[in-house]
Amino acid sequence: MIKVSLISLGCAKNLVDSEIMVGHLHKAGMQVVPEAETADVVIVNTCSFIEASKEESIQSILEVNQHRGMRKRRKEQKLIVAGCMSQRFSKELPDALPEVDAFIGLDQVTQVAPIIEAIFARERGKADAPESFVTPRSTYIPDYDTPRFRLTPKHTAYIKIAEGCNHPCTFCIIPQIRGRHRSRTVQSVVAEARQLVKEGVKELNLISQDTTFFGMDQWEERAGPRAKVDSSRGDALTTLLRELQAIEGDFWIRLLYTHPAHWSDELIATIAECDKVARYVDMPLQHISDRMLEIMQRETSGAYIRDLVRRIRAGIPDIALRTTFIVGFPGETQADVDELCAFIEETKFERLGVFRYSQEEGTRAAKMDDQISAKEKEKRWRQTMALQKRIAGEHSAARVGSRLRVLVESKGVARGQADAPDIDGRVYVSDSLPVGEFADVPITGYHDYDLLSLPPGIKPAEWVQAKQAQ
Repeated sequence: MIKVSLISLGCAKNLVDSEIMVGHLHKAGMQVVPEAETADVVIVNTCSFIEASKEESIQSILEVNQHRGMRKRRKEQKLIVAGCMSQRFSKELPDALPEVDAFIGLDQVTQVAPIIEAIFARERGKADAPESFVTPRSTYIPDYDTPRFRLTPKHTAYIKIAEGCNHPCTFCIIPQIRGRHRSRTVQSVVAEARQLVKEGVKELNLISQDTTFFGMDQWEERAGPRAKVDSSRGDALTTLLRELQAIEGDFWIRLLYTHPAHWSDELIATIAECDKVARYVDMPLQHISDRMLEIMQRETSGAYIRDLVRRIRAGIPDIALRTTFIVGFPGETQADVDELCAFIEETKFERLGVFRYSQEEGTRAAKMDDQISAKEKEKRWRQTMALQKRIAGEHSAARVGSRLRVLVESKGVARGQADAPDIDGRVYVSDSLPVGEFADVPITGYHDYDLLSLPPGIKPAEWVQAKQAQ
């Protein structure tokens, strides 16, 4: 029996691809093992969104190769590189990484087992180049019955409702890697969700490159690109949320990666009406300066964003807004940063992250003049994050003395509706609460970005440090 170990890097969308690969490996009768040193094949599922993710991917590949060379009995271990980096640099990587046995792209996740069998079947001479199975344009999207083995805790799962992206953002390489936006059907997503809830999942995280565009690509196919956004025409995120709300059971539905350009009053009203939809919205805004939004080609304006935030907050009580911004984009001035900071201060996002701009080969922004130095990017990042840390502390302090419904993630660690897995803060709770279940807890304090629900006499900082070390 062939033993396979898989290293999954990058975002939750990449994790779903890894889960699909593992599902197909199991179906083919191969054994998936956690320890790379015991495997016959190691797959590195790479990320290539920004420079840091590429560096992490390359480092992981080189480490796997180094370790297999150090173990005499594992010299015949095969190394496969999959994922976004493999797709993006399909022509360059075989020459750059000759130690790799094969490269597979995003559309080969369901073909991983026969590809492994083909690698072992062929005789390779030392001069042979790595074999590439990458197809030029990604078109694949999973369905409800796609074999998949979840790598998340049993109580939480990701559902990829669409793949690809149609937006023209000048800083982003994702459309070139993952192709045009393509949605699943409402029926397909609901069928998968119903099965997950049946298996005991308490949190369904809806993901795609652009969650709010779900179904709209199908309208364009039927009625043309000028078709008005109207859920009565067919599949839409509002339709999907109502169908998921109707599934029996006690669970959260979480919206991740919503593009601000596709929000509507109908979507706001639907979220407000559906009590299973977590009071949490992940909506990357990237900037607030009109000049920067235009250069980034974000298809929004500062006035539109401010009005949208106002409408969301007014229409959905107790909503927690998460967003991300980019600082150090080509041509950004200190005045732009000051406007961004004023907006952050004014809006007081419950959750916020800031990226330092990454000059990505193949994007229009990479060729722009007025590139910002790394030192200046760091300065602007520190300025914005210091502001948000103070605001986050204010939000946490306001929670002290209240009660909060949480999902227990692991022993002594939970998350509220405002905390997405692996992204946001935590709620530290009693070790006695059962893992994978909901609980109603009193908030007794906070520590940095995290909330505390601890008995009297426990020192918060020591408790948090102990849990983080586990």
